[in-house]
Amino acid sequence: MAKLRVLVVGRSSPGWADAAVKDYARRLDRLGGIEERAVKPERFTGDVEAVRAAEAARLLAAVGPRDRLVALDERGEDLDTHAFAALVTDGVAQGTGLVFALGGPYGHGEAVRSRADRVVRLSSLVLNHEVARVLLFEQLYRAATLREGLPYHH
Repeated sequence: MAKLRVLVVGRSSPGWADAAVKDYARRLDRLGGIEERAVKPERFTGDVEAVRAAEAARLLAAVGPRDRLVALDERGEDLDTHAFAALVTDGVAQGTGLVFALGGPYGHGEAVRSRADRVVRLSSLVLNHEVARVLLFEQLYRAATLREGLPYHH
C-alpha cells in the first residue's frame, strides 16, 4: 500500500496546528502511514506570479514521476467526504505515491495545477494555511477510517 504524503509551503508556527496534525499523523500511522514535508516559501518581492512559480518548482521537485498529485486549491473541484475518501482509496490502491500539495499564501503556480492529477478544494471558504493543513489531515484520517470500516465516520 502506498503511503500518503503531504507537501506544504512553509513551516508551521502555531503550536495548536502542529499538535492537531501530529495527532492525526499518529492515528494514520496505524492505517498505512503519512509523511509531511515542508518546502521553503519564496520571499515576496512584489511579483505574485514569481512567488507561485518558485514555490511550484520546489513542490514539484518533491513529486516523483509516478506519484499521483492532488493540488489543494480554492479554485479546485468540490468533493464531499465520500468522494474525497474514494479519491484517497483509489490513489492508495494504485500502489504509486499519493501526494497532496498545499500551496503558499498566493496559491499554486500553474506548473502544479498542470501536473496535478486532480485539483481539489477543501472548502468554499478561504482558509488560512494552518486551518487548511489541519483540515486536510483530519479528512485523510476520516478517509482511512472509511476505507477500513472503522467507526470514526458515523
